[in-house]
Amino acid sequence: MAAASQPSTNWHLKENARDHHTSKFSSKELVVRRGQVFSISFSGVEQPEQNLTFISETGPKPSKANKTQATFGISSTASKDSWSAVLQSTSSNTVTISISTPPNAIIGRYKLSVQSTASGSSAPTSLGTFVLLFNPWSSGDDVYMSNKAECEEYVLEEFGIIFAGNVNRISGFGWNFGQFQEDILNICLSMLDRSLNHRQDPVTDVSHRNDPKYLGRVLSAMVNANDDQGVVLGNWSGNYDGGKNPGSWTGSGEILQNWKKSGFRPVKYGQCWVFAAVLTTVLRCLGIPTRTITNFSSAHDVDGNLRVDEYYDASGNHLNRSADSIWNFHVWNESWFSRSDLGPSYNGWQILDATPQEESGGIYQCGPASRVAIKEGEVDLEYDCPFVFAEVNADCMYWNYDSATRKKTLIFSKSTTVGQAISTKAVGRDDRVDVTNDYKYEEGSKKERDIFKKARKKLGLEDKFDPTAPTPKEIEQKPDISGKFKLDGSIEVGKDLNLILVLTNLQSVAKTVDVNMTAWSTVYTRKPVNEIWKDSISVTLSPKEEKQYPIKIPYMEYQQQLTTDNMIQVTALCHVEGGIQVLVQRDISLDNPEIDIQVLGEAKVNQEVDVEVVFTNPIDTEVTGCMLQVEGNDLLRGILRIDMPPLQANETSSTKFKLTPFETGSKHLVVHFSCDKFADIKTFKMVNVVN
Repeated sequence: MAAASQPSTNWHLKENARDHHTSKFSSKELVVRRGQVFSISFSGVEQPEQNLTFISETGPKPSKANKTQATFGISSTASKDSWSAVLQSTSSNTVTISISTPPNAIIGRYKLSVQSTASGSSAPTSLGTFVLLFNPWSSGDDVYMSNKAECEEYVLEEFGIIFAGNVNRISGFGWNFGQFQEDILNICLSMLDRSLNHRQDPVTDVSHRNDPKYLGRVLSAMVNANDDQGVVLGNWSGNYDGGKNPGSWTGSGEILQNWKKSGFRPVKYGQCWVFAAVLTTVLRCLGIPTRTITNFSSAHDVDGNLRVDEYYDASGNHLNRSADSIWNFHVWNESWFSRSDLGPSYNGWQILDATPQEESGGIYQCGPASRVAIKEGEVDLEYDCPFVFAEVNADCMYWNYDSATRKKTLIFSKSTTVGQAISTKAVGRDDRVDVTNDYKYEEGSKKERDIFKKARKKLGLEDKFDPTAPTPKEIEQKPDISGKFKLDGSIEVGKDLNLILVLTNLQSVAKTVDVNMTAWSTVYTRKPVNEIWKDSISVTLSPKEEKQYPIKIPYMEYQQQLTTDNMIQVTALCHVEGGIQVLVQRDISLDNPEIDIQVLGEAKVNQEVDVEVVFTNPIDTEVTGCMLQVEGNDLLRGILRIDMPPLQANETSSTKFKLTPFETGSKHLVVHFSCDKFADIKTFKMVNVVN
């Protein structure tokens, strides 16, 4: 090949992208999936029928031994398991070839060169670069997913719904994953290059990038900022000065772009759904089918004994004595791939968790844990199965702690609290699907208890004496009374909170009960932040009598104390004369007022359409600092932020803006409204765009 003629390459971007399900990427570079043929044409080559050799290389110090370099000539048929090239056509100095990549090729950015042995030149000529991704449409790939609708949802869908709230009141909010937005693919690739593994040994790191298990684990560490200057810094304090309140993000694109723009400094701040949503974006971008999962009443078992201990003082205050906790909800990921390390029965959904809760292998990363292994109690399998098993199965112990005597007394224990209503978005619909039965057998059934014992045995907990555990006598003791909190009326921010404490005497003799009640604002991890209210009453219950005590917590009392999570924990500790104490507790998620969004007219490609957002201030005082934030893939470029005027008491505002959709199909607008009295009012709207 004459050195003078630099080939010009035609990457057939449109045709290849269509065949490889990569049309949504906004890149000018070829993006294709492994294990599948793509075509390129190039000119400036003499005698193309002669011996052409292609060289593909990725990463630093590419080598055949590490599978980061492949050298291949023209062959008559495509190879199934190695790099190969087949001549399609030649015409006046232009060659068109189809290149096949193996289904287990390393993913990432490749340099492609060609060398012609005919003209005696030994230096290869560069044809340019392309990006190779995982391929869930290819049966040879570790991430192969036979259901095409699931491939569409878990790889190509840019909109998601994340479930939150608590088990009594589940709510969902929209999220814009935006994995095909401009530059996101490059940011995802640079995330891999900034990982601890890559910094320590770049050559070995790149050689493992064919394996979704490896990449999933590395990225679960990189999405949080602990250890490695990763993407998002967590903050669960309730005070988000110096950054964004985690509830105010509406999509991953802004977070990833901010990370890059700041010179890869951690973005402030995130909580579990932010870590999970960003990891969903990155894995979908790279071609690994991924979804977010919400576990309600999720255990954080720090000491690995499959037990969560909570402590209360005599007044009913939730004490911060144990590192263990039960979160109202926790969001993690499931990614779909095979487990060659465990065997085919553990293939399928794998749990990854980027929220920095506990270290694994010395850094904050979690998974992949096979969902099958969790259901079957196989807690000795890689990776992090004991922690995930506890999140959905731990037993709860509630203790009264006396700080004067340092004595703790078991109030009661419960094995059915943790791991409820495990939720994810439906395929192709904006609905919630319950996947609890994929994580465990029916709560309280013999099979479920047997699996729990099996897990305890595998962890060596059955035979070990645990001085902190309650005695069988403590566990078996029966209370003389029962109690519960009932809601009375609506539970909305801006309205008084009305509850009823119901106490029932279970005995045939009268009982005197001293009740100490508290209400605290919490973050969603149930960490108490501010005391809102307290009261105590003394009650005499006749034999088998039920009594009801109304409780009113005025808006003016809780308004200043509420965190942006809108959560209040109400507790009544009942001291029964001559009997054991009874703890009555309820976690309450207050609803924000609603915002209404309407598309005024038909949404057509490349035509402006008006959208109206209507909000009514439901309280008797003015709200200020009103801000509307809107984003939506294929509807808006970037994020639209609109400052709105203050709203008087009970006033309604209408805000209009224009959209110019640029793709047909079902699209989603994600809307976020905030003001000084209401932090994160969210909604989303499906917009059907036609030609």
